[in-house]
Amino acid sequence: MSRFNLATWLTLLRIALIPVLVVCFYLPWPGMRVLAAFVFVVASVTDWLDGWLARRLGQTTRFGAFLDPVADKLMVASALVLLVQYDPEPGMAIAAVIIIGREITIASLREWMAEIGQRGVVEVSWLGKVKTTLQMAAITLLLFGIEWWHGVLWPLGRAGLYLAAVMTLWSMVNYLRAAWPALMRGR
Repeated sequence: MSRFNLATWLTLLRIALIPVLVVCFYLPWPGMRVLAAFVFVVASVTDWLDGWLARRLGQTTRFGAFLDPVADKLMVASALVLLVQYDPEPGMAIAAVIIIGREITIASLREWMAEIGQRGVVEVSWLGKVKTTLQMAAITLLLFGIEWWHGVLWPLGRAGLYLAAVMTLWSMVNYLRAAWPALMRGR
């Protein structure tokens, strides 16, 4: 089976949307940050859709399994950097550092666990899926809240981001706890 099926193309589209998001965010014209929010929404929908299509059409590939989480992490990290630049207050920065730091930590843990034949120990869990959904919803609210209903959407998005940071830590602890026996054997 070819690596490049419909699901993989959707994942590649998500990666290609990152520079579009950044350009829209910084263009000095009215409504461009709303357009950036729509770009993020499209990318978020492709995150759900590519996995669903791959399973539904029997097009799951190892390449797709590798690329999908990379695309997610790149899109979320890019949006978080933009949001912290827009509102560089400590709470936003701390939430962004927690989320990005966790992603780097768990990606590294998964790679190491795969090297020692224990990849299944740190497979994606329901908690990871909820965390990702909450992150994307919070980022969407924040992006829209820059230009639309700022007094409502921005505080909701910020609260969602803080909750996502807490869930991010919780999921990281769960993954590390699951991997702990293998980590201790690896000394």
